[in-house]
Amino acid sequence: MYQDPRKAYLTSSVSTAGPATLLVMLCDRLVLDVERALLAQEEGRFTDAHAPLVHAQDIVSELSSSLRVDLWEGATQLRALYTHLHGQLVLSNVRRDLDATRHCLALATDIADTWREAAAAAAAVAS
Repeated sequence: MYQDPRKAYLTSSVSTAGPATLLVMLCDRLVLDVERALLAQEEGRFTDAHAPLVHAQDIVSELSSSLRVDLWEGATQLRALYTHLHGQLVLSNVRRDLDATRHCLALATDIADTWREAAAAAAAVAS
């Protein structure tokens, strides 16, 4: 039986990626989920916004739980940001609040951009 080439590529990408790359991929998926939810909400398809908002909440929970606050001074503040983002994602879903979703998209985009820059800087130092 043949495997879907896209799925095979994604599986290979994830299984061979380093921790920094995985973190960036996770943050990029967070942004994609919130973008999809916002589009659905803007079109009045609130039930279609539910799944990506819940998935985004799961991603933020994973990001928060994987933080090692004992190893990095800024981790406590980052965890507070993740907690705020998670709460706003819940709010945007429960209240069907487009402003909250837009706020979440801005935060998620900033987080993804910051982790991408940090990964690039770490890669530059390593090489």
